[in-house]
Amino acid sequence: MDDAFLIGLDVGTTSVKGALFDLSGRVRRTYASAYPTTRPAADRAEQDPGDWMRRVLAALADLVAAAPDGAIVALGLCSQVNTHVFVDENGEALLPAILWQDGRCAEEARKLDERVATEDRLKWWGAPLPIDASHVLSRAAYVQRAHPDIWRKTRWVMAPKDYCLLQLTGEAAADPMASFGVVDRNLAYIPELIDLAPGAAGRLPPLRGVAAPVGRVRSGLPGAGLLAINSTMDAWAGMLGAGAATDGDAAYLSGTSEVGGVVSRRRIPTPGVIAFPACEGVTLHAGPTQAGGASVAWLAALLGRSADEISTLAAASDPARPAPIFLPHLQGERAPLWDIAARASFSGLDASMGAPEMARAVLEGVAYSVRLLLGALEASSGVKATRLRHAGGGARSDLWCQIRADILNCEIERMATLDSGVVGAAILAGAGAGLFDSLGEGAERLVKRDRIFAPNAARRARYDDGLRVIRISTGD
Repeated sequence: MDDAFLIGLDVGTTSVKGALFDLSGRVRRTYASAYPTTRPAADRAEQDPGDWMRRVLAALADLVAAAPDGAIVALGLCSQVNTHVFVDENGEALLPAILWQDGRCAEEARKLDERVATEDRLKWWGAPLPIDASHVLSRAAYVQRAHPDIWRKTRWVMAPKDYCLLQLTGEAAADPMASFGVVDRNLAYIPELIDLAPGAAGRLPPLRGVAAPVGRVRSGLPGAGLLAINSTMDAWAGMLGAGAATDGDAAYLSGTSEVGGVVSRRRIPTPGVIAFPACEGVTLHAGPTQAGGASVAWLAALLGRSADEISTLAAASDPARPAPIFLPHLQGERAPLWDIAARASFSGLDASMGAPEMARAVLEGVAYSVRLLLGALEASSGVKATRLRHAGGGARSDLWCQIRADILNCEIERMATLDSGVVGAAILAGAGAGLFDSLGEGAERLVKRDRIFAPNAARRARYDDGLRVIRISTGD
């Protein structure tokens, strides 16, 4: 079926992205459309699920029109994770979606976390994974307390991709990777954990595999009749879409947040790391930070510039001269610290520094946060990463890629298609439709590479000094 096509869609934090692929990995057409995030309070971050669906439908209409009739075999749809939609029995959203950045459920998380023993965490997950404010049970407990009328009407608590697939196919499903916080190493729900939030068990969608069909797109919608594959969270799909499919592979995704991952069957319990269960032959150790591209967007707004201008501004600074150290905890921090109360700061500022130095500091600070994460990932996986497959919007900047190579002290291999979640969703669609015998084969077919950035040894001492400041600031 060399003339077959696949669609990959990604409902991300800032936009819906999509692409039409042939089986040689060539991108035939792309789609992207952004939507807003509202922040009604300091600890809140929300989106309208209707914004996702309008763009998913527009993406399907656009991509389907670019392929010959009947040539598209399947579509995969991944999405941001730890964002939750409370849905009634008719599939209608009852509240704005609560984003992964939202910290309103911190108190519910604290109470739940206190009730889970370390030995249970190790038994379930193979690592001491915390229950934080973005955990689905924290969200369930919050809505039950704060909005009991909404809770009574709730039929499903869904990830964005599950909500969109419900609208497309009429079928409710979840997957074990996006449900990692309530799923054990056997890819099954954990009843004794879920029961800590009364009523949650009956509101979690049934689990299906990441490459399992959910259903076909309903009549009357763009792409009607297309086979829809379950897929998973954007980070797991993105790692796959960057080519991290076999033991020893490591990847780095740069978007609104930064996500690092290492594939390894070896498990060494390590605080701060999500050690995913083995799935489709892939055992992923991963962690998301809280503010990668979000830090750049914040500084851009502060300086009255566009986010794309920050790298250009940073390039105007002299890398041989001192720059401030930026701690990118604008809305707390996730991996490896998992501290919703952590806050950002600049240190080492003096009167000789201006906007270019602050811009460089933000790019460097984000990279420092990933270096902390990478150390934890290497400890968890037993793998020393010497090359990171790199994708995501933040990888577009050559300067930022070089800064990452220097601070992380390893090669950065940039992918040709930076929207790797879209690539990963398409790989899962091909596997689910029987076009690929394994995810590794799908990655070999669809993943293409751009260039490699090697670390500059002359900057090693300076960045090691900066890392020591970061470690002291975070208590790491």
